[in-house]
Amino acid sequence: MRYLFEAELQKKDSGYAVNIPFNVWEVVKQRDAFKANLVIENEIIPCNLTPLEKGRYELFFENSANLDLKEGTSYEMLLHVHGSLAPMDGESPYSVENPIRKIDGIDIKVQNGDGLCGQTCIAMLAGVSIEEVCRVMNCQEWQATMGKLISALNYYGIDHSDIIVYKNDAENVELPKCALMIEKLGRFGHYLVAYDGKFYDPNKGIMEEYDFSKLVGYLEIKC
Repeated sequence: MRYLFEAELQKKDSGYAVNIPFNVWEVVKQRDAFKANLVIENEIIPCNLTPLEKGRYELFFENSANLDLKEGTSYEMLLHVHGSLAPMDGESPYSVENPIRKIDGIDIKVQNGDGLCGQTCIAMLAGVSIEEVCRVMNCQEWQATMGKLISALNYYGIDHSDIIVYKNDAENVELPKCALMIEKLGRFGHYLVAYDGKFYDPNKGIMEEYDFSKLVGYLEIKC
């Protein structure tokens, strides 16, 4: 998967460091240092990610392309991480060419407890029960990560962008017709679905309006 965000550069040693503005553990399921590729100013640059604390990571790269980069300036960055998706339970009978359904509407589902918002969003998109999604994902309360949710979308043949978009200025975001949204809810992340101008929240039901100041990012679901 790829992750699009804006962040400031800080000079460090012979290169630059970036504090990644999202919880890497929640979306990539990594706890240790690892390597990835970064696209900045249209150049692909190898980079190293080192854990800080509580899912936060520092990204470091050498300016091997000799780009004219400025410390303290924000740049749009595209981070490409290999192997961040989780295996599902069993072989899928679905594909993008043969999805479980065509998404032409959303039926609301409300989780019957805490910690199942991600699974509930997949259930709404796929048109199946929350219990089935938990089984397919092999994932119970508070265990869903963005990587697992994307793997579940792939299992059900639900087409989506390969870029998760993170926005600093979320209040000016224009969402696609359908999206899996990530928001900040207290200390935790929360997932909900946007479809055709309405918001389908596993806690609150259908909402006509949304407070975009809570939005962390989104993944486009292709209808």
